[in-house]
Amino acid sequence: MAGTKMLKLPEVLTEIGMSRAAFYRMRARGQAPRLVKLPNGHLRVRRVDLDDWLNHLDRPAY
Repeated sequence: MAGTKMLKLPEVLTEIGMSRAAFYRMRARGQAPRLVKLPNGHLRVRRVDLDDWLNHLDRPAY
């Protein structure tokens, strides 16, 4: 996926307004955007994956 924007985890957390601990709890439940582990061990989220995840959250609250 050449040209795909990769976001650092702190950037993602700031954008979604969530703590690291809350993000990892959601991740443990399979409810967070997919993380990509780079060869250097750093974690990234593809912009497209974050956008898709956010779009799927757009459901009416009852």
